[in-house]
Amino acid sequence: MGNLYRFVEPVVLLLLKKKGRSYGYDLSADLEAYALTDAEIERAALYRTLRQLEANGNVTSEWETEGSGPARRVYRLTANGEQHLQEWATVLDNVSKAMARFVQQAKRARRVGGAKAVAGRRARVAR
Repeated sequence: MGNLYRFVEPVVLLLLKKKGRSYGYDLSADLEAYALTDAEIERAALYRTLRQLEANGNVTSEWETEGSGPARRVYRLTANGEQHLQEWATVLDNVSKAMARFVQQAKRARRVGGAKAVAGRRARVAR
């Protein structure tokens, strides 16, 4: 699905699904708890993602001007966004399975490689 910054997208979709509606600062506070990578998610990436999701019809936004403080943009998931979240869930499930296979193979290769190295040392010592 592209660059690592794209992994912000499914997290934002999930957070909006769980919260119902939210604004950027509130979403940024929860991003780290749901991050799919160990890289820090920059606030600029969050806002770029929100703009792109809105341009694609996955979220809508409106200005909230009630209450104290400055106006803030509030985001809400659309039906299209809910479908997109499910697509991400499928993609990430497949990626998760592929990563698990990779890790298993890497661990096996390490054990086999380690066993071959020990056998090679033993053969050299026996000569």
